[in-house]
Amino acid sequence: MSTTTLAVLVPLLPFLSAVAGLLLGRRAPGFVRPLAVLPTLGAAVLAVLVAVRHGGGKAIDTATELTPTGSVPIELSLHLDGFAVLVAVLVGVVATCVQIYSTAYLRDDPRYPSYAALVSLFTSAMLLVVYSGDLMVLLVGWEVMGICSYFLVGHYWETEAARSASLKAFLVTKLGDVPFLIGLFALAADAGSFRITKVLGAVASGGLSHPTLIALLLLAGVAGKSAQFPLHTWLPDAMAGPTPVSALIHAATMVAAGVYFIARLLPVFAASRAALVVMAVMAAVTMVGSALAALAQDDIKRVLAYSTVGQLGYMTGALAVGDRGAAVFHLLSHGVFKALLFLGAGVIIHAAGTNSLAAMSRMDGLAKRIPDAFWPMTIALLALAAIPPFAGFFSKEAVLVAAEHTAGGHSDFAPSAAGWVVLVSGVLTALLTAAYATRLWLMAFRGRGAAAPDHGREPVAMTGVLWLLAIPSIGFGLAAGPIADWFDGRPLTPTVTTSLLGTGAALIGALLTYGLWQRATARAAAGVPSAASAVPAAATAAESAAETPEVAEVTHDHPAVPAGPAPDPGKALLGPLHRHAADGFHLDAVYDRLFVRPVRGAASLVRFLDREVVDTYVTGAGTGPRLLGLLVRRAQTGNVQSYLSALLAGAVVLAIATAVIANVNAGS
Repeated sequence: MSTTTLAVLVPLLPFLSAVAGLLLGRRAPGFVRPLAVLPTLGAAVLAVLVAVRHGGGKAIDTATELTPTGSVPIELSLHLDGFAVLVAVLVGVVATCVQIYSTAYLRDDPRYPSYAALVSLFTSAMLLVVYSGDLMVLLVGWEVMGICSYFLVGHYWETEAARSASLKAFLVTKLGDVPFLIGLFALAADAGSFRITKVLGAVASGGLSHPTLIALLLLAGVAGKSAQFPLHTWLPDAMAGPTPVSALIHAATMVAAGVYFIARLLPVFAASRAALVVMAVMAAVTMVGSALAALAQDDIKRVLAYSTVGQLGYMTGALAVGDRGAAVFHLLSHGVFKALLFLGAGVIIHAAGTNSLAAMSRMDGLAKRIPDAFWPMTIALLALAAIPPFAGFFSKEAVLVAAEHTAGGHSDFAPSAAGWVVLVSGVLTALLTAAYATRLWLMAFRGRGAAAPDHGREPVAMTGVLWLLAIPSIGFGLAAGPIADWFDGRPLTPTVTTSLLGTGAALIGALLTYGLWQRATARAAAGVPSAASAVPAAATAAESAAETPEVAEVTHDHPAVPAGPAPDPGKALLGPLHRHAADGFHLDAVYDRLFVRPVRGAASLVRFLDREVVDTYVTGAGTGPRLLGLLVRRAQTGNVQSYLSALLAGAVVLAIATAVIANVNAGS
C-alpha cells in the first residue's frame, strides 16, 4: 500500500468511527467504546507508519481536482512533509490516549456515545488540516473543529458555565474566522490557486500584491483559533467541558491548528516585515500576560489553560522570528506534556473532589493517595518549567535560540526588533512559568491539614495513559538533533547563552515560589485554630469562582480541614496585581462594554422598533377596516323601512349639497 493511500486512511478512520458512533451509539451501546478507541488507535499507528516511510525526506504531493469552479480551482490534495507527518503522529497519539482515558472518566455518563463520536470527528478534522495540501479543504477541517469544540465544551449543557463557555468559544473563534476567510480568498486570487505549493511558489516569485494585508487577515484567524491576544479569552472558560476534552483541545487539536497553519505558510507572513513585528508583539503580550494570569488562578484547570495560551505564545514568537522548525518542535513537545498535565489534573480532581488549589492545599497526603498521578504530573510540570533534561527545556530553548539569532541581526527577513521582543519576553515568561508550575505542584501535592480522602486506586485506563505520556515528556528533547533534518535543517539544540538565560530564569522563579510557600505555610501553621473549628473543604471549593462540572460529579465526602486562608505564593509574588491577574486583567469586562453591551443595546432598540413602531402600523392597518366593518355591520339590520329612510335622507343631503354648490358658483 502506497504512502499516500495510508495517509488518506489516517483521517478517514476516525471519521468513519464518528459516523458509526452517532448511528449506533443508542442502538448498540456495547460497540461504543471499541468504536471510539480502535479506529483512533488505528489512525495513530498508520500516522506512525506514514512518518517512518517519509523519513524526513522530500515532500510528497498528490492532488485531484475536487470540483470545477470556473476560476480558482479547489483540489483534494495531500502535502506530506516533515512537519505534517510528525504533527499527525502527535494528534493520533494524544487522541488515542484521550479516548482510552474517557472510557473510564465518563463511564457513567449517559451522553458518552455522542461525546466519543464528536471526539473522533474532532480528531479527523485536525488530521485533515495537517495533511491537506489545499487551503479550502484545510478550511473545512478548520471549521469542523470549531463546531466540535462547541458541542464538546458544552457537554454539560445543563450547567450555565458550560453553555456560556461553548457559546463564547464558538463566537470568538468565528470572529477571527471572518478575516481569515477573506485573507484566504485574497491569497488565492493573487496566487491563482488554493494549492499550498502553488501559493508558496507565487510568494517566492513576488506574486502577492498586498502581502501585509493578507498576512494580517490570516493572523486574525490564527489568533482566534490558537487563543492569542486579544482573542484568547475563550480558552480559559472552555475548561467548563470535560477534562479529556481540555486535553485534546490544548495538546493536539484546535489551538495547535493556528500555529501549524502559520508554519505551513510562513513565507506568506515573511513577505511582510510589518506582519512579523505585529506577530512578535502579539506573542510577547500573550506570553507574559497569560503567565501572570496563571499565577493568580485557583482552579487547577484554568492554571493549565493560561499555561497553554503562554506556550502558544512561544510558538508564535518562534514563527515571528522566522524559525518554523523551533515552533513545531515546541508544538510537539508541548502537546505531549500538556496532554499529560490535563489528564493528570482529571485524576487529581476526582481524587480530591474539587478543582480548587486552595482546597487541595488544605489536604494532607494527596500525593500518596494518587502516586500514579503524582509522579507523571511532576514530570510534566518539570517539562513545562523547562528544567533540563525534560522535553520542554529543549523545545523552549530552540525558540530562545531562534530569537537570539534574529536579535543579533542574522535573519534574512525577520527584523531584529522582533527578535529582541521575543527573546526578552521569552526569558521573563520562563521565570513566570516555573513560578506557577511550582505553585501548582506545591498547592496540589504538599497541602497541610486533614488527611486527603481515600477512594481507592483510580482506573488503569486513566492512570496508564499518564505513564505512557510521561515517556516522551522525559526523552523527546533528545530528538532535537535528528528532528532538525525533518524540518528546515536549522539546528534545534540549545546554546550556552540561552541555556543560562532560560534555565537561570526558571530556577529563580521556582526557588522564589518555594521560599514564599515556606514562609506562608509557617505563618499559617502559627495561626491554625483548634480541630473543633475545622470546616469542610467543600465549602472552600464552593466559594471558588472557577467551578466546573466535574465537581458536581464527585459524590465523596470531603475531609475536614483547618479554617483560614490557604498558603498561596502567587499572591505574594503578584502583590496588588493579583486581583487583576485573577480576572484575566479584566479583558472580558472590556469586551463586554465595547461589544456585548452595544450589541445588546442595538438588539433592544430593534426589538422596540419592531414591537412599538412596525407592529403599531401593522396593527393599525388591520384595526381601521375592522372598526369600519363593525359600523357597517350595525347598519345591516334587515329592516326595509330603515334602508328606505337612509336612502331618502341621503338623497336630501345630496340635493342640498348640490344646491349650495350651485349658488356658490353662480355668485362667483
